Amino acid sequence: MSNKQPISNPDLQRHDTFPKLLAHNAAQWPEETAMREKEFGIWNAFTWADYNRSVRRMALGMRSLGIGRDDVIGIVGGNRPEWLHAEVAAHALRAMSLGIYQDSLGDEVEYLINYAEARLIMCEDEEQADKILDIADNCPSVEYIVYHDPRGMRKYEDDRLMSQEALMALGDKVDSEQPGLYDELVADTRGEDVSMLITTSGTTSKPKLSMMQSGPFLDHCEAYLRADPKYPDDNYVSVLPLPWIMEQVYAVAQSLISRMTINFVEEPESQMNDLREIGPHFVLLAPRVWETLAADVKARMMEASWLKQKLYHYATRKGVHAMEQTGQPSRLAYWLLFRALKDRLGFSNLRSAATGGAALGPDTFKFFLAMGVPLRQLYGQTELAGAYTIHAADDVDFDTVGVPFDNAEVRIENPDEQGLGEVVARSTGMFLGYFKNEEATREDVRDGWMHTGDAGYIKPENNHLVVVDRVKDLATTSTGVRFSPQYIENKLKFSPFIAESVVLGHDRPYLAAMICIRFGIVAKWAEQRGIPFTNYTNLSAQPQIYDLIQQEVERVNATLPEWQRVRKFLLLYKELDPDDGELTRTRKVRRKVIWEKYADIIDAIYSDRGEVHVDTVITFQDGTKSPIKTDLKVVDLGAGEHAGTNEQRRAVQAG
Repeated sequence: MSNKQPISNPDLQRHDTFPKLLAHNAAQWPEETAMREKEFGIWNAFTWADYNRSVRRMALGMRSLGIGRDDVIGIVGGNRPEWLHAEVAAHALRAMSLGIYQDSLGDEVEYLINYAEARLIMCEDEEQADKILDIADNCPSVEYIVYHDPRGMRKYEDDRLMSQEALMALGDKVDSEQPGLYDELVADTRGEDVSMLITTSGTTSKPKLSMMQSGPFLDHCEAYLRADPKYPDDNYVSVLPLPWIMEQVYAVAQSLISRMTINFVEEPESQMNDLREIGPHFVLLAPRVWETLAADVKARMMEASWLKQKLYHYATRKGVHAMEQTGQPSRLAYWLLFRALKDRLGFSNLRSAATGGAALGPDTFKFFLAMGVPLRQLYGQTELAGAYTIHAADDVDFDTVGVPFDNAEVRIENPDEQGLGEVVARSTGMFLGYFKNEEATREDVRDGWMHTGDAGYIKPENNHLVVVDRVKDLATTSTGVRFSPQYIENKLKFSPFIAESVVLGHDRPYLAAMICIRFGIVAKWAEQRGIPFTNYTNLSAQPQIYDLIQQEVERVNATLPEWQRVRKFLLLYKELDPDDGELTRTRKVRRKVIWEKYADIIDAIYSDRGEVHVDTVITFQDGTKSPIKTDLKVVDLGAGEHAGTNEQRRAVQAG
């Protein structure tokens, strides 16, 4: 561990907004690198003075267009410095920023823009500008569409369109006429103002907009830094979508407080290579990314020599066993395997790593800890400024999400005999409420506590919080066995061949699963064995692939109590997709959508039929459609009814 002291805001009451803190950094450390962006293979550095100058020009340009207090500025595009410039510029005018996921479909974007009544939309490039122009006539509040990248934009003729260069030129004109105006605007910003509208995950309905105040948000982020310090010479690679609350925590707020350098990769496809070049000191990756990294490592080992495969399996078993028994990596396993693997992934400089947004399976967790990656589990919600619990570096419990920050409180509402109940929490960074939705605010916030909708309990031996599943997703079979679908799904997804799974069984006699293969890895496995296929649907229907996945399901079943094992499974003909409403933009399963969309398939699984005929049409992101006709094989593992004894049922209900 570094013996350096973390840098924190010297006076959060005085620098209680993003533009105030940015101006402070630019005045105190003007030549210090604030961010880097990779373009055409070259890392370009921008100082705090550069950052502040760009925000100044953009804010004054917006003001010349009439943007002011309580207006909403929408921002859509990839992670770029300009994204941050636009956000902080909006705050300098006491306007509100609304981040929109760049892969959102037109109707999703239209809903958010109209709901927030955004007046100005900042777009990264032609693709995003085109998306906005397609819906702009249905969005009467939109007056200006500002684009950053001018390539391809000359063919458009729309009075609402404006280049970022033109916007900033307007700002320069205002600045020359009123040189002290920007400083006055920044001084007039207030920490209690709502500065950000952050979309919730929307697992059950359209997303709500959480109203976040910059002062409480910065205060919460400083509490996070006390639990997990960052330093001015640290590097962070921004790969998580900026509309997500946690990327707002790291790339915007914690960057301003700690002055760590934010690095923007060239393209999403190059992010792992760019990450290796930077060698970050901290990463937060979604559980799906950690799972994919672990799966990719295993896939590469398929192509290795038998000696390397033997060494890999030996070192992995030894390393994971050491973590389970002592909580420390095995030195032998580290030098045999994990040291080189850690370096190859770009994790050699990591002082801290985290996962959050959804549960990470314990098997994946242990794998990276055995590698020497200082991985910690986070837990939180958008409404509470993101994460508010974390593992301490010397107190990692694989099955928990750690303990609260020093500014947060957590308790269990209406616990049962085993202590399982709803997780409720509060923190100093808590949201002000849902934008234009007082009814939803009253429903979720009672007596100052946020009701998370998650089921969990607090372990008495270490006071760690254990999150089991969503309260509404906890299921009970028709035989009375209570189970958590998410827990079993996470165990299945530790397989390198399984990308997604949905475990069924509520009000049914036994558990079953719909599984999506991890196409890239399964395709490589099939090619090595000369198995012909044409596409995802065709590959997933191959008998050899069913045999492969059956082995993986049986491996997971062997680790579960008999009455919680998966009895039947099938391989879906397509991947679950946010564009089809099956997953949220943060890759959480929308179970209600799955149950409704695949109702016929689910009913067939629980019948005596060995196959399910599918005749449907898939719509791709570009709007093209493809007919799908196939037969899905239902594999019955013959595991019995899994009813369990009364004692077994009580044990399951105890967690």
